[in-house]
Amino acid sequence: MGKVMTDKMLQAACAARDKAHAPYSKFKVGAAIRGESGRIFTGCNVENAAYPEGWCAETSAIAAMVLAGDTNIMEVLVVGVSPEPVTPCGGCRQRIREFATAFTPIHIASPEGVQQTVTLSELLPHSFGPDNLP
Repeated sequence: MGKVMTDKMLQAACAARDKAHAPYSKFKVGAAIRGESGRIFTGCNVENAAYPEGWCAETSAIAAMVLAGDTNIMEVLVVGVSPEPVTPCGGCRQRIREFATAFTPIHIASPEGVQQTVTLSELLPHSFGPDNLP
């Protein structure tokens, strides 16, 4: 979709990150997902006292997408602040796989901009997904 859409996704993910509830880890993450409708869905991490029983930003964004009626992820952007790029955790990679293809772009960003773009198959090679089930 291009730089304009990626910039919109970055702004949305940063706004979501600002609302993260991370009193235990102090590690706030925001995510933006573009569904097949073209709409952008956002999420933030939400921790709770029964740590680590919280929700990741990507999980929250996927839930918002599904609730709105979209079922295909076209693009993902994850934003965090860290010396190393903040990529989706293993569980979120599998959740993204449920709704995306091997070629879905995953943008890894800081608030200043996209640091790296990879495909889902690069993050989760040889994955197991819905197409593996009868």
